[in-house]
Amino acid sequence: MHRRHLLALLLILLSATAGLAVASGMFGRQGRTELTVFAAASLTDAYRELGRNFEAANPGVSVVFNFAGSQQLAAQLGQAAPADVFASADRAQMLVAIEAGRVDGERVRIFAQNQLVVIRSPASTVAISQLQDLAQPGLRLILAARTVPVGRYSLDFLEKAAQDPTFGSGYRDAVLGNVVSYEENVRAVLTKVALGEGDAGIVYLSDLVSSPSASLERIDIPTGLNVIASYPIAPLSDAKHAALAEKFVDYMLAEDGRRILARYGFTLP
Repeated sequence: MHRRHLLALLLILLSATAGLAVASGMFGRQGRTELTVFAAASLTDAYRELGRNFEAANPGVSVVFNFAGSQQLAAQLGQAAPADVFASADRAQMLVAIEAGRVDGERVRIFAQNQLVVIRSPASTVAISQLQDLAQPGLRLILAARTVPVGRYSLDFLEKAAQDPTFGSGYRDAVLGNVVSYEENVRAVLTKVALGEGDAGIVYLSDLVSSPSASLERIDIPTGLNVIASYPIAPLSDAKHAALAEKFVDYMLAEDGRRILARYGFTLP
């Protein structure tokens, strides 16, 4: 009886040891390497697909994204948030990361470009068929905050339009008088307009291309009034996985990366 108890105890111990061995990878199961990528909110859909493809091409790697307004991401990096790659929607926020010592300016590369477009909510009862209509009284306009790249680009567009006799010098102030909310990232603008919380908004073309709401109407902004947004990317100087971070950056500029970005409405530099 005593020997049977002893044998049972040994079997339990062996089973527990084997379980620990498997969990720790002693039998060939390796833990996944997490690559942390800070990316502008406008990159969300394209980067999710690119991340899956990158993982497939690099077994054992998991790409973990932090999507937010570029200004929020730059602020987080300035507060020492751990990351491997930073992809911004403008040069200004990349410069913030450089000045914080998190990015080497010599390693920054432009991988995509974007442009503005006006969207109209399907729930709106306000007639909007041309850019001049954004200045009509009673229209509810949603913009990104001026600290957000797309918000600043939107103000640049309004400044240009105000210099155009077709719009008139009072156009900028009239349009800004219609703003009902300023959002912290471009996806919030898109979502609110799609839900009917505003009649119109200004977003990136790529946001409209990837939007699930096919009913959103689009009004193009002419090239002369539009703003071309350049997207810089760089590995972090203190990246935990430096070689992998560099590989991810290279992938963004490789054929597959460029093809996917173009499909989501980005133009290529």
